Amino acid sequence: MLTKNKITSELEKILPKENILSTKEECYVYSQDGTNGISADIPPSVVIFPETVEQVQRIAKFANSNKISITARGAGTNLVGGCINETGGIILNLTKMDKILEVSKTNMTIKVQAGAVIGEIQKAVEEVGLFFPLDPSNLIVSTIGGAIAQSAGGPKTFKYGSTKDFVLGLKVVLANGDIIQTGSSMIKNATGYHLEQLFIGSEGTLGLVVEATLKLIPKPETSRVMLAFFDDVEKATLSVNNLIDEHIWASTIEFMDKNAITTIENFNPTGLLVVGSEAGLIVEIDGFECSMNTQIERSKRVLEQSGATKIIISKTKEEQEKIWQARRQSFPATASLKPDVMSNDLIVPRDKISELVRGIHEICNKYNLPVSTVGHIGDGNLHPQIALDFNNKDEVERYKKIKDELYELTLKLGGNLSAEHGIGLEKRKFINKAIDDTTLKLMKTIKKTLDENNILNPNKIFKLEE
Repeated sequence: MLTKNKITSELEKILPKENILSTKEECYVYSQDGTNGISADIPPSVVIFPETVEQVQRIAKFANSNKISITARGAGTNLVGGCINETGGIILNLTKMDKILEVSKTNMTIKVQAGAVIGEIQKAVEEVGLFFPLDPSNLIVSTIGGAIAQSAGGPKTFKYGSTKDFVLGLKVVLANGDIIQTGSSMIKNATGYHLEQLFIGSEGTLGLVVEATLKLIPKPETSRVMLAFFDDVEKATLSVNNLIDEHIWASTIEFMDKNAITTIENFNPTGLLVVGSEAGLIVEIDGFECSMNTQIERSKRVLEQSGATKIIISKTKEEQEKIWQARRQSFPATASLKPDVMSNDLIVPRDKISELVRGIHEICNKYNLPVSTVGHIGDGNLHPQIALDFNNKDEVERYKKIKDELYELTLKLGGNLSAEHGIGLEKRKFINKAIDDTTLKLMKTIKKTLDENNILNPNKIFKLEE
């Protein structure tokens, strides 16, 4: 086993010294990510910032030959401990590999490095009249490499899909330093296995994604937003199906429960939110200008027939932004209740959402911790935001029980452990309940085949030896 100093000196042969962090204080910062309550007991030995594919390749070869673990990292916004290195190895920070390499309006594709920020990708494609609909809440900092690692989604997943639906090809550095080019730059490809899909959602455990070719679509001409309130969660849920039945394909359908509505309005009064409502929906319609008024009127009629007690329709971009700003206040509003807040990621079939919301309230009430639930109701993905104080051991223990019971409830309702945040360290102990033994065994076989020495983000999703 190489010493920390030896690892650093060897990496200095590959990278400029200014691209290497090795002091205890510098490395400690990278012993945690965006996940409250989870950090590595041992800080990484070194944090490095490669700038080229060749550098990543040489780093992988060095780490593999010496059996030193590598955890790839972007902005570090992960919420399940996915970019924490438990073993004290190398943090491979890809934020310096942030170039947009090529935008093709004709082919409707964009080629980017893994560290490219999603918000910057959106700006680049909109300049040529195209659209990249992936829109995680932290898009101004989160990187495409992180989105690929988690198969991230966002509010527009309901209509347009998640990361996996927009990746055409990947350039990946394998654990042994080999480079593979998966997929292609074309929408159609029936040439061999679609290996790019294998790396999407693998949380950096199978390879180091360094470049991605992404599919783009035409930018919608316009959009309008509606804010609807209901006196019953079931009515709100049914309204989604009713919209679909009327052939109204909203780009976004967001959910706020009664606690979120109250907490947001108390935190930052907007006059928009109807306190006392059991549920609120934000429905965004995008498309052609010529048909927008018709779509809005049809949507309003469906929401009214579904039991909406009040509907607000944006008339200007400013009004539209005001509605979205209210939704974005959910996390800081919940955080104002206690020193810390944990955002969970649950997904169930749409017809089980009301049961999940009811269960979230019952479980959090049982353990006496406040919760605000928001999420992407169109695809069944909810985010209970639970406030607590991590310096209060009793509250931490109660939160752990809440978390475990929420995962159990989600699986019982036919859902999955994660929709867009991944498994990481946070949900690893539940993986055996979510995936059958035969499938899990196959996943471990794939991991061992691609990463014989288990150096790539070890112990995420599952432990090989368990």
